[in-house]
Amino acid sequence: MGEGSVVTWPDAVADPPGMSAPWPLSTSLVLGALPGATPSARLHARAVLTEWELGDLVEAAELIVSELVTNAVRASTGPDGRPRYDGASMPVVVLRLASDRIRLLIEVWDAIPGAPAAAHPGPDEEGGRGLMLVEAMCDRWHWQAVPGWAGKVVWAELHSD
Repeated sequence: MGEGSVVTWPDAVADPPGMSAPWPLSTSLVLGALPGATPSARLHARAVLTEWELGDLVEAAELIVSELVTNAVRASTGPDGRPRYDGASMPVVVLRLASDRIRLLIEVWDAIPGAPAAAHPGPDEEGGRGLMLVEAMCDRWHWQAVPGWAGKVVWAELHSD
């Protein structure tokens, strides 16, 4: 295996409740809710999708991963931008990618309950359009609470050409 290769293998990980059957390919990455989480998640997504030969989905997936991870990190930090520690542990964000080589499921898990908050930015504001971009780039997306997990998972699905 070459330097920088991503090790992936068939992993029948079940979808969150209410979604379809297991996916034959999956990977997950646990990240601290820190500013470096977003570029790390984006790089992981690019490497994995290249390894899975889903190059046509890389750009859209990177954008979606960036937006969802950024939202999860922001939800997991206080107004000062520092992580909201739960006891002694740092809050985490989990990125999971799953594919059947036709569809790609992107999931971002965080420990904050409740729906992701869509912003309503003005025309001159630079930020606040993340969920609008996700909706525009994917085939479908949603969020849900997951039994046994303190927070939520926000997911998006893309289809390969």
